[in-house]
Amino acid sequence: MPTLNDFNFENKKALIRVDFNVPLNEEFKVTDATRIHAAKSTIIKILEDGGSAILMSHLGRPKGKEDQFSLRHIVKNVSKILGVHVKFVDDCVGDKVEKEVLKLKPGEVLLLENLRFYKEEESGDKKFAEQLSKLGDIYVNDAFGTAHRAHASTAVIAQFFPKKKCFGNLLAREIESINKVLKDSKKPVIAILGGAKVSSKIGVIENILDKVDHIIIGGGMTFTFVKALGGKIGNSLVEDDKQELALAILEQAKSKNVQIHLPVDAIIADQFSNDANTQVVDTFKIPDGWMGLDAGPKTSEKFAEVIGKSKTILWNGPLGVFEMEKFAKGTIELGNAIAEATKNGAFSLVGGGDSVAAVKQFGFEDKVSYVSTGGGAMLEMLEGKTLPGIEAILN
Repeated sequence: MPTLNDFNFENKKALIRVDFNVPLNEEFKVTDATRIHAAKSTIIKILEDGGSAILMSHLGRPKGKEDQFSLRHIVKNVSKILGVHVKFVDDCVGDKVEKEVLKLKPGEVLLLENLRFYKEEESGDKKFAEQLSKLGDIYVNDAFGTAHRAHASTAVIAQFFPKKKCFGNLLAREIESINKVLKDSKKPVIAILGGAKVSSKIGVIENILDKVDHIIIGGGMTFTFVKALGGKIGNSLVEDDKQELALAILEQAKSKNVQIHLPVDAIIADQFSNDANTQVVDTFKIPDGWMGLDAGPKTSEKFAEVIGKSKTILWNGPLGVFEMEKFAKGTIELGNAIAEATKNGAFSLVGGGDSVAAVKQFGFEDKVSYVSTGGGAMLEMLEGKTLPGIEAILN
């Protein structure tokens, strides 16, 4: 896999696709700069080699050129994080941009305007990709968050750099981390799949059954399995049309000697609110009018035991409605168990929007091996799909 280390960037202009799609508040201030920090080591390596960096990204879903989605709002943040004054140009293709690029000296950084101001970016237009390609000598893709999209700047552009393209540090780490789970894993391997719906995780479950020894199922999708097995789930979330699928998954797992672990007890509530009345009951015996909103204490113990014996851990999705304090304990206990196993030498990969949010909220970021930056892209890789942005570099 071609990485930054395969190139010397001295006197070269690196055209880098970064993922600076960061959240902004009403005053256009960045509220979470994780994605900018994530690209730093790639950009610094190029500058230290004596090259210059041209950064291209999208921001939000603009309909044409809308100032609220301009990347000029983040220039100060990028400058501060990189420790380098970042120049900005209010377009991403054309004469004006090419002139700015020509002026770039080694050690300098230029940020281009939002790629999605052009509809050609999302449609994967070849001419637009070719215009972008004129801006650099070497193409670096470091945008894992958009690697699953066949856009002009992530997949189409690479063909104009047949021998001069590579992955940035972030994207290379993402690929290595997922491969550590899917291809080079140390056994026993456990996958923890939480979240609301079986339907959104079915592709992942089917693809990883051959690669794991244990699967923990938690979150809202627990109750589709419990109901399919004849349990009473009260008013808990359920996908009635997925019950046969749930039973088929259990059968498949059994035939492949994969142990599936469901929560044995649940914290139930009489309403979906932090002020609800709660009690702990058997997951299969939830009374009418009540709903399961978190994993119970026995479940946490049981899960911690199996996680403690695992050498490779994938965590995708919370075990409860952790945004409400009353229903966060199951997810926190799960995080503690994963942190403990990691400390004892296991490799742990966390990915998917909600589990990443939980990891940050409860301070587990430095206690797991790797936190993925791309929810959709990671899910597609776990489903066994080939990502266009990755394929384009490998071809």
